[in-house]
Amino acid sequence: MTNGTADRPAEGASQALWTSTIAFTVCFAVWTIFSIIGLGVKEELGLSETQFGLLVGTPILTGSLTRVVLGVWADQFGGRRVFAAVMVLGAIATFLTSYADSYVELLVAALGVGIAGGSFSVGVAYVSKFYPRDKQGTVLGIFGAGNVGSAVTKFLAPFVMVAMGWQAVAQIWAAGLIVMAVIFLLLTKEDPEQLARRRDGRRAAAMGSQLAVLKNIQVWRFAVYYFFVFGAFVALALWLPRYLMGVYHLDVKTAGMLAAFYSVPASLFRIYGGKLSDRYGARAVMYLTFGISVLCTFMLSYPPTTYIIEGVRGPITFSTQMGLIPFLVVIFVLGFFMSLGKAAVFKHIPVYYPSHVGAVGGLVGMVGGLGGFVLPLAFGALNDLTGVWTSCFVLLFVLVTVALAWMHVAIRHMERGAERAGTQANVPELPEMQGFGEPGIEMRPRRAGPIADWRPEEPDFWRTGGRAIARRNLWISTYCLLIAFAVWMVWSVVVARLPAIGFDFTTDQLFWLAALPGLSGATLRIFYAFLVPVFGGRLWTTLSTASLLIPAFGIGYAVQNPDTPYLIFIVLALLCGLGGGNFASSMANISYFFPKAEKGNALALNAGLGNLGVSVMQFLVPVVITMSLFGALGGQEQVAADGAQVWMQNAGFLWVPLIIVGTLAAWFGMNDILSAKASFADQSAIFGRAHTWMMCWLYTGTFGTFIGMSAGFPLLSKLAFPEVNALKYAFFGPLVGALSRAGTGWLADRVGGARVSFWVFVVQIFAILGMIWFLDTGSFTGFFAMVLLLFFASGVGNASTFQMVPAIMRGAIDRAEPGLAEPQRRLQAERESAAVIGFTSAIAAYGAFYIPKAYGSSLELTGTANAALWGFLIFYLSCAALTWLAYSGPKGLLREIERGGTMPARVLAA
Repeated sequence: MTNGTADRPAEGASQALWTSTIAFTVCFAVWTIFSIIGLGVKEELGLSETQFGLLVGTPILTGSLTRVVLGVWADQFGGRRVFAAVMVLGAIATFLTSYADSYVELLVAALGVGIAGGSFSVGVAYVSKFYPRDKQGTVLGIFGAGNVGSAVTKFLAPFVMVAMGWQAVAQIWAAGLIVMAVIFLLLTKEDPEQLARRRDGRRAAAMGSQLAVLKNIQVWRFAVYYFFVFGAFVALALWLPRYLMGVYHLDVKTAGMLAAFYSVPASLFRIYGGKLSDRYGARAVMYLTFGISVLCTFMLSYPPTTYIIEGVRGPITFSTQMGLIPFLVVIFVLGFFMSLGKAAVFKHIPVYYPSHVGAVGGLVGMVGGLGGFVLPLAFGALNDLTGVWTSCFVLLFVLVTVALAWMHVAIRHMERGAERAGTQANVPELPEMQGFGEPGIEMRPRRAGPIADWRPEEPDFWRTGGRAIARRNLWISTYCLLIAFAVWMVWSVVVARLPAIGFDFTTDQLFWLAALPGLSGATLRIFYAFLVPVFGGRLWTTLSTASLLIPAFGIGYAVQNPDTPYLIFIVLALLCGLGGGNFASSMANISYFFPKAEKGNALALNAGLGNLGVSVMQFLVPVVITMSLFGALGGQEQVAADGAQVWMQNAGFLWVPLIIVGTLAAWFGMNDILSAKASFADQSAIFGRAHTWMMCWLYTGTFGTFIGMSAGFPLLSKLAFPEVNALKYAFFGPLVGALSRAGTGWLADRVGGARVSFWVFVVQIFAILGMIWFLDTGSFTGFFAMVLLLFFASGVGNASTFQMVPAIMRGAIDRAEPGLAEPQRRLQAERESAAVIGFTSAIAAYGAFYIPKAYGSSLELTGTANAALWGFLIFYLSCAALTWLAYSGPKGLLREIERGGTMPARVLAA
């Protein structure tokens, strides 16, 4: 180490850090000056979009290309003197810019101005030498926040240009840079490495030695990541004023101020990105950055579009367009996560390459800076070629998607290699740095990420750390599942209010909208059930939770316009099924974390509190649609048929911030159990076991009832009892069902899942008979009481049926694979149990489709819901008979084991 001590900053570190950060802020303000004065030049010289893009990007080119050389010089001659020289030279070039009269002269001047951008690699090499390794992420995040200089230019330069002309901007900015150079020399001292080298009489490493590390392809791949997180940031900082003026017809001052507001969070939050990288590791931050950026750039890529659908009664025309406020929200979110990514990329350079910070940091910075040059030029060219403003975001979407895919492929390749070698615990945060760091560099263990050694059945392991990890994963999974259920079932409330705000849909169409999320959710569960062992629970929970943003935003936009076609609502209803699919993967994932003795209760808590999302949604949505929850961001109110003002879009927008919280929590707080990794083929054995299909039938009787009644009850009660405002009471049913599931998991663990399940079906039969009776007598109170009883019983049954699965599958594996060693049989039983739990939940989720659809068909054909209820009664009778004959009765498979015995020899392996 050359920075004093391994755990303490060197003398003068704080002064060097903050003075360098301010100096870099001034340099960055000068470096991006053409984003504002270029607008005046464009108007004065009549430049094309491509010419404007070239002029704006030219300083970025110079600043990028000089970063490698300047970084090496900072290592060789000392960052303090090189930093000051860069500021002086940049100031001279900026001042001379004001005397340029032609486009060519301006391009030449812009080349000189760009040297100010090279200060970044100088500052990184200089500041990093004052601090120990465990502070590098935060320190370089603070220094990198000097990117806010772009906002300074966006905010102040338009006012100076309007008042005094663009030439005055160049002269004033040049003077500021000279003043800053003098202050920097007065307040800073040489870095510890330079002082030690002078004291010992050592010469600096030669240029060739410094650049030798750049032969590693991993360093170049690392630079590609920075091409997006930094290059795209610079490109957008330069391009946004032009974009806002062209798309939203803003004046230059307003466009400049809004672009400045983009640059501020995209710069200052780089500090937070450094802290996150120090705490959780750069790998986690990079995944998060790229994942959110893919979503944001996709949303920004969609151009204003007008659709014409040939309907039954003539053409249906509607248009989609992102307004100014939603655009600003998305672009700010993109800038925020870019800032985290910038810090994450530079986190490892001084840690892994303390003797080559200038060279490696310079290369990475150069490639990132080249993005700031190439991308604005490409934006202008795409505008000229396509005539579509959003084409710039299409390009960014492609770039970040490629970066994410490349990073993930590299990481998975590294992890598989580590798993084969049995060295999973030594996996570094970024594969780019594997094997290429300098000697003695080790990564700290991560809180989140893969776990190679997981033995929950061993009491000591469970007590000394296993339980805490399992519970953390359980509570994060439960929160994400709660939000998923809320989004899945949101149509059950929305469809009941659509006619009141002007949507002319028939009763059958409304029931279809209520049923379709169940159909798609159940279908997705079939696939989701097998994805946790393939992708890992942490990654899949993160991705599946983030995917809920699509229907949440879609609902918020669609319900604001009564002319939105029914086809769009069908698509959105199907997309809500993304929330339903999450249940299968969530339950399969949590089942790996807990020992058999606690598995039933853990699954009951995860599922029961997750099911609570339905009740939370049915309670919150009727409330939030009566208020302007998001102000101008949420759009205009609608006037209901009774004259009341409502904001139906809040039914979708309400979940957006909650989804983001869940996504972050999953990525930064959950773990992957490496021993649970398996291919689809490894899990497919469950399809050949009769018990899989029998449990599908039984779980459909419990969970299918819960989710189907949750989806169908609000609309059914509104039609059967129009004089009652049933929406006020709709949330009670799912609430009772969710709490009974969460609170009775222990009962199945203690008494036996099969015994509890049998009596559940008996109670459900009684509840259905009561619903039929009170529906015929017209008593809402009695009918609602029977509905609550049905929900309560289904919740108990949801917990008890899942408790049965591990015991059944363990016996099936022991019978089918007697030649396997006991640990292997246990692992296979755990895998198949998780797969069966996920698959049965998928089949049972079709209840969310067939129950509301059965109500709708029964009402349409007979005028009442009785036919559907009698069908449900017959189904519950079959469930009770199957449970008694196969599992809990005198000849039942689980009778002996639930009474303290062992699995009988007649266990079926089929």
